Amino acid sequence: MQSYPEPARRLVAEMAAAAAADPARAVAFQGAPGANSHLAALGHFPDGLPLPCFSFEDALEAVREGRAGHAIIPIENSLHGRVADIHFLLPESGLAIVDEHFLPIEPCLLGRAGVPVTQAISHPQALGQSRQWLRARGIRPVPYADTAAAAALIAEQGEAGAAAIAPRFAAGLYGLDVLAESIADAPHNMTRFTILAREARVPAAGVPVMTSLTFEVKNIPAALYKALGGFATNGVNMTKLESYQRGGSFAATEFYADIEGMPGDPAVDRAIDELRFHTKWVRLLGSYPQARKRGL
Repeated sequence: MQSYPEPARRLVAEMAAAAAADPARAVAFQGAPGANSHLAALGHFPDGLPLPCFSFEDALEAVREGRAGHAIIPIENSLHGRVADIHFLLPESGLAIVDEHFLPIEPCLLGRAGVPVTQAISHPQALGQSRQWLRARGIRPVPYADTAAAAALIAEQGEAGAAAIAPRFAAGLYGLDVLAESIADAPHNMTRFTILAREARVPAAGVPVMTSLTFEVKNIPAALYKALGGFATNGVNMTKLESYQRGGSFAATEFYADIEGMPGDPAVDRAIDELRFHTKWVRLLGSYPQARKRGL
């Protein structure tokens, strides 16, 4: 908690105490109170108790240790792409993805009215989503741990010329003025969150289902082509495929994928069996209801 600016620490202490009294209802999220992840937790769990955590690892650990029933973690943004390190952290967490949540992102510039802004402090994702807006106004982006903590820092220090990019929600929590609204570079700014729990769940029958998984291809020619062939021949729609390197060897590539359907569906089972045959390993991260129909 000591890593947060002082205005946020008071709120974190209050929220942590409430979560500790009823951990089953606690929803761990990364960031200070007022962050977009806080808004996502409130939106997905109206009766939940949001639990602020300083890092993604802290949020996942809170669920593993039973201090929270769920964690809500951003995985990708429509403007700025995937959230850094998440593809490593989710498989290593030992938790299961049990749901997803989409949150429209409406970043605001928060600070003190009447003071010209020369620098904007925020999480790198938020800075990237408003990169063109900042550049057009000659405002220098300054990376910080998260959006709402940046707002708390502005409230604490009041440095001349500094403002934060954060949700409007954070302005009310930290007594800041909204200097500009909706400063994202495109109107379709949306973040997808995954909801994680200690145990996997079987989605209700009859609802569209997603399954997330990771795998590592063999270091041979056409490895990825062969590994993915089973999805094509069995008619399983893959809605997302991203590669990433681990360990700095540049010798083997791991992939994160989302598919429609779930294990137990004959076509999905056949596709995953073929995937296992052509890869070093496959790790299923969870099956969960689709929050938004893909391809629309």
